Amino acid sequence: MTITDVRARAVGIPVDKPTRMSNRALNDRHYVLVDVTDDTGRTGTGYTYAGTAGAFLTKAAVDDLLAPVYLGADQDDSTGLWSRAYQETLLAGRRGAVVRALSALDIALWDLKAKRAGLPLAALLGGSAAPQPAYASGGYYRPDDGEWTRAVADEIAFNAAQGFTDHKIKVGGLSVAEDARRVAAATAAIADQGDGGRLALDANNAYHSVREAQVAIEAFERAAGDAPLWWFEEPLSPEAIVGHGELASRIRTPVATGEIHQTRWEFRSLIEARAASVLQTDAGVVGGVTEWLRVAHTADSFGLRMAPHWHHNLHVHLTAAVANALVVEYFAAEKGIYNFETLLTPETRLTYGDGQVFVPDRPGIGIEFDGEAVAKYEIGV
Repeated sequence: MTITDVRARAVGIPVDKPTRMSNRALNDRHYVLVDVTDDTGRTGTGYTYAGTAGAFLTKAAVDDLLAPVYLGADQDDSTGLWSRAYQETLLAGRRGAVVRALSALDIALWDLKAKRAGLPLAALLGGSAAPQPAYASGGYYRPDDGEWTRAVADEIAFNAAQGFTDHKIKVGGLSVAEDARRVAAATAAIADQGDGGRLALDANNAYHSVREAQVAIEAFERAAGDAPLWWFEEPLSPEAIVGHGELASRIRTPVATGEIHQTRWEFRSLIEARAASVLQTDAGVVGGVTEWLRVAHTADSFGLRMAPHWHHNLHVHLTAAVANALVVEYFAAEKGIYNFETLLTPETRLTYGDGQVFVPDRPGIGIEFDGEAVAKYEIGV
């Protein structure tokens, strides 16, 4: 089977209320959708998050740089195509939007392959159909939600009402003392649920030095009292690989990182530096399904766990297919934070319950785009 068409679309969806994290405001979410069609007329769909801006840049990387590699090629040759496409990026840049574009193309190819086989992607990859453990992500800074400690407590209660026992909130956007109060409030709210839930903290690269990050996490640990924190996510810049390793050796809470890192080579550096015990490899960032699996299997040989960032519709399949999965990050659509599912038909949005997300039984990734929603939010047409 050969690839006859590659189509990329840029989409921008505004968030529903003022939102920020430690280092920037979130006004819009940009995604790039990629369709790959073969000579039988079947189409596979991939996608990536391009950022709060940048969809045009990512789409251009698909259209101008990478699509020519895929057109006319054997659609089953996902590994070979990945290597040839990556080689094509040599002069344009092997990071950022270019690799996100490659990720979307690779995901589309795997979706097409699973559809041809009539199998969910998890099954095609040799994985289980069993529900995957998940946590409720959120805890952003949203002034419209009221006083900071009350807001996180209310969100924990909302998560629990949806059946989640484990939670994540943002830190780094306020003073350490103010964030510590939010951590204490979240910990107390989890304890009130009486289910032994865990709390992870996401700093989004907020701290400028190992010492600054250490001071912060030790304050947060004190605020949490007897409840150990699940992990401390992205405390430093992604480039501070050695710094993450140094911090991890100094603190009690496990370090998690990797959502911005791309390709197996960057993850090799993370692993060698002992920079994290939880890897948050994002298939929409790292280089697609092909590269995500390479990282996951390598991590397994070092005893590291995978807790992929975002894209729960895709990652539920990937965690089901590896032995070292820890958990899937789930964003409730009602929060308006991860708003990708706005583009999907309601019946193909990911289902959840009892702290788990369910592997779709439809072929491929199992998603279907709502044409009217895509048309509403498509930009640059």
